[in-house]
Amino acid sequence: MFGTLLIVQTQLLTSATAIDGTLVDVLIGAAGTVDAVGPELAADNGRSAVERVDLSGRIVLPAATEPHAHLDKAFLAEVVANPTGDLIGAIEAMRANRHLLNTPNTVERAERAARLMAGNGYTAVRTHADVTVDHGLTSIEALVEVRERVADVIDIEIVALCGWPITGDRGADQRALLRAALDGGADLVGGCPHLETVAGDGTIASATEILLAIADDYRRPVDLHTDETLDPAADGLARLAAHVAAGFDLPVTASHCVSLGQQSERDQQRTAEAVAAAGISVVALPHTNLFLQGRGRSPMPRALTAVEALRTAGANVAAGADNLQDPFNPLGRACPFETAGLMILAAHLRPADAWTMVSTNSSRALGRAGAATPVHGLHLGAPADLLSVPAANVREAIAGGPPDRIVWRNGVRRGGET
Repeated sequence: MFGTLLIVQTQLLTSATAIDGTLVDVLIGAAGTVDAVGPELAADNGRSAVERVDLSGRIVLPAATEPHAHLDKAFLAEVVANPTGDLIGAIEAMRANRHLLNTPNTVERAERAARLMAGNGYTAVRTHADVTVDHGLTSIEALVEVRERVADVIDIEIVALCGWPITGDRGADQRALLRAALDGGADLVGGCPHLETVAGDGTIASATEILLAIADDYRRPVDLHTDETLDPAADGLARLAAHVAAGFDLPVTASHCVSLGQQSERDQQRTAEAVAAAGISVVALPHTNLFLQGRGRSPMPRALTAVEALRTAGANVAAGADNLQDPFNPLGRACPFETAGLMILAAHLRPADAWTMVSTNSSRALGRAGAATPVHGLHLGAPADLLSVPAANVREAIAGGPPDRIVWRNGVRRGGET
């Protein structure tokens, strides 16, 4: 059992500011959950024995969750070059350099990235792991080991990112490999239906059907790379929503969804409403999509999904960093403030909404967020996953990205000198 912790706002002890700017106390119970949030909880004499932490001049936020990463590719920017700078160039570069990658090397890079994320305020990360005929289960084996190595500081979910083609006779080996990945420790089914026609005779629809069928066989959630293209005719997201509405009863996430941002307002609204009705979470990925998409086009698009249309329809929209210093994105600091900042600039979000996308909404996409309406941005009864930095408000925190960070994960504190 964890020791009870009270983060208080009284003058003598602390000035902890919640996400909406209200001064509050946060009570973390013995089970490591958020038990109470409100003003002057410290005045309750029945709580006189709890530990009190002075957070004067700091803000307390829901901790970040990374909903979409590629830990197996992290820190390959100096090893695998992408001369064209686009998506297909990155894919071809990875394929040409598979011989340079092995399990021990992947473990080292992935563990370094995961621990960096933990130190920066993430308490969980969902990572996609390449599962292709030319790569085998190398990434799955490496990330299963990393998941155990870092379990004390961050939770890892592994998505088996199935290669292509997956349909027809040519896809038999790929389908078998996906099943082997699920047997070998992967938590979710993943894939790229919009790329099915690149190397096969299938379609977005047929690839989606196969991936959902395998997920149903294993009773595993799904997270698909969906419509990672500027082609407005790509309709994988709409097709995915239709499949879910037809009776697929497992959690579904659609990542990227770039083409939706290139469609008409009417088409965006129609698809967004279908996505919301189906309960599909959508993950916007500004780092990688802004880098890879739109090269050579004039005018150059923003290359993001239709964030506002999805939010207006009531869909759960999260934001992630995607790639970390690899052929798909040469930059990245594994920092939630960086992702939130990009969503403010590229998607015109307000700071509080941007932080919600990298924290509460991302946790919801992973099935981790509390079901109750949040109180001052925190869910009562949910695990006490909190982040505190020296700042007056969430805008200042995102703008500065202070390195002094205190993280509570399931009520257990790490970092900081307070």
